Amino acid sequence: MYTIDIIVRNTALPMSIEKKEAHDAENVYQQVLSAMNSQETQVLELTCEKQEGKKVAVLSDSIVAAIISQKSGAAATGRAAGFFSATAAE
Repeated sequence: MYTIDIIVRNTALPMSIEKKEAHDAENVYQQVLSAMNSQETQVLELTCEKQEGKKVAVLSDSIVAAIISQKSGAAATGRAAGFFSATAAE
């Protein structure tokens, strides 16, 4: 399973969809990148293969980041893919 996370301006949590095949996930990722690079605002409607009926619609000018990652069989760490936290040494 491949997860595509979309970070939207002024929103704390990412919107996520999942695709079963790598090429399908890459196609969605490229679609999001193209919309982000476009001069015209577009509505992107994305569907999830894991949860049947799940759809996400977002305005392209609100997207600030897109992340694609492969979901492994390991236990979840509670962190979004592609992000890390750092603590300051005292």
